[in-house]
Amino acid sequence: MVSDIKQVPESPVGKTGAEGGNPGPGNPGPAGGQQLTPAQSESPEASPEQRKSLPERPAKDARSLSWLLSRTRIWTRRGLILVLRVSRLVSLGVRQIRPGLRWLWRSLLRRWRRSLEFRTVLTTLLLAVTSFAIVGAYLSNQIANNLFQERLAQAESESRFNVKQVQDTFDGAQVTDQSSVITLVYDTLTAVEGRGSVIQRRYVFEAAPEQTKPRNRWVESRASDQLTVRVIPPDLRKAVQSGGKQQFWASTQFPVGNEDRPGIAVGNMVTFNGTAYELYLIYDLNTAQQTLDEIQNVLWAGGAALVIMIGAIAWYVTRNVVSPVSHAAVVSEKLAAGQLQERMVVKGEDEVARLGASFNHMAASLQEQITQLATLSQMQQRFVSDVSHELRTPLTTVRMAAEVLFDAREDFDPMNKRSAELLYHQVERFQSLLSDLLEISRFDAGAATLDAEPQDIFQVITHVMEGAAPVAAEYGSDVRLNARQKSIIVEMDSRRIDRILRNLLLNALEHGEGKPIHISVAANHDAVAVSVRDHGIGMTQTEAARVFDRFWRADPARARTTGGSGLGLSIAAEDTKLHNGWLQAWGRKGAGSNFRLTLPLRQGGTIVKSPLQLEPADIEFPGSANERQMLVLDPESGNTMPRPQSVGGKPTPSEGRTGENS
Repeated sequence: MVSDIKQVPESPVGKTGAEGGNPGPGNPGPAGGQQLTPAQSESPEASPEQRKSLPERPAKDARSLSWLLSRTRIWTRRGLILVLRVSRLVSLGVRQIRPGLRWLWRSLLRRWRRSLEFRTVLTTLLLAVTSFAIVGAYLSNQIANNLFQERLAQAESESRFNVKQVQDTFDGAQVTDQSSVITLVYDTLTAVEGRGSVIQRRYVFEAAPEQTKPRNRWVESRASDQLTVRVIPPDLRKAVQSGGKQQFWASTQFPVGNEDRPGIAVGNMVTFNGTAYELYLIYDLNTAQQTLDEIQNVLWAGGAALVIMIGAIAWYVTRNVVSPVSHAAVVSEKLAAGQLQERMVVKGEDEVARLGASFNHMAASLQEQITQLATLSQMQQRFVSDVSHELRTPLTTVRMAAEVLFDAREDFDPMNKRSAELLYHQVERFQSLLSDLLEISRFDAGAATLDAEPQDIFQVITHVMEGAAPVAAEYGSDVRLNARQKSIIVEMDSRRIDRILRNLLLNALEHGEGKPIHISVAANHDAVAVSVRDHGIGMTQTEAARVFDRFWRADPARARTTGGSGLGLSIAAEDTKLHNGWLQAWGRKGAGSNFRLTLPLRQGGTIVKSPLQLEPADIEFPGSANERQMLVLDPESGNTMPRPQSVGGKPTPSEGRTGENS
């Protein structure tokens, strides 16, 4: 085991003592046989020789170490500060560039989705680039392999010839002194170097190691251009050393000036004066590499030009095909906007031209039919409006006569009394139908206007419930108002909203089969919703989709017991459109129906989401149970009374009659 032994230097004190005769117990030194301490050296009694004898190097080393540590800490701190500043600059740059990159990516995606021309050209370019990359890589690989195989065959052929010449020269040499041997070897290797040929050959001449025969010590190794045996791959050396007279080659790199060049090293064994030598001829492939680089540059330049040409051709062809389609899309949008006179420009007789001609023929046919329908609709609207106006005067006279007969019905016999009552009610219904027809004609003519004012929607709902109290009493239904808020101010036309809610409530009472009617109110930050829920016969989804059509009835055989005109829900839908709101219906056979009215809180506002769900949960109202307010319309008295709702929706004992009428 080897250990490190450090020699401790002698102190100046010990050295001085040694010069005076080894100070110690038996031979005291100049200070009486005692070694001076640092305190003694600082005292005035200490002599200059004693002060010089004290160790000064440890103190200097300590000061130097502390200075180095302080400088190291300073430079470390400065380095950390520099790294932090650079990282902040990089993060700031990334944050500033990221929005631009995100905008560019979104623009490309939007362009990709919306433009068939852009998508076709970009796809063509990507396919062209991919195909060129594959073909270019294959051609480059084949050219490189062919060039290498050609140079390799030439190198092997020349190596065999030159090695044979070298061996013949060594075998026929008659030299015995050192200078003659060295001159012969140098001249022979210089002759085979071949600087004038196309492929520059360089050589490495090295004595084979571990030879059993006596070696020629005059020539150990030689190489051209200051090469060394290190440029020869180790595997090639092993193959040459164990291969005897066989020839081996390997790819390698060797330095020429300040660059490394590719080459082929061809190795053989030769003998001279009984000593075996490794002879490696290195062929420069720099010319072949330059040729390959030029070919690759030409391929890249040609490929780039070809891709640009393909992109231009694809753009031209796609534009010729897509432009008529884009023009047709623009004309279609104008036709949909009501500009029925727009037509496509037709050029030529090809497929695109036939498409344009067919499109123009279709547009002309649609324009003619739409014009006819519009004319017919205007005639119908004018007829309805004129008839309605003309009927108002005689209807007023008939109504006055019917009122006189109705007021005097007590003086008639039972048959005439019943006739007077029927006449009065049918005249009232006819007048209501006439008013609805006049209102529909205003909507069709675009003459309906909105007179919106801020008002509490609960006042309108209460007024509707009070007006429907006689009908509710007739059917025996409870009308319950459920709301979380106590007041909701909405910019609305109260007359039209009153008409909408009255129609919804009367329909619910008519089809509710005497069961409770629930009116729910809720609001969010931009809308208010009112739903009218009954538990009567209900309706299917198909019927719910057609319930707002004019004069439509789910069951034509069902009699109208409330004398409706069949236009109430249609007028309600038109009134809702004037408010920019939603009027939706839901129903299920045997489970009742639910109509939901959603209005923006401010005139001209937009509804994002309704505060109430369309499909009821029988019945889940917004807010907790103790926050809900309930207004019950008692059918027996016909009065509206505020009552608290208990937790879980169950009525309290003080509510009186709140159950269903079976």
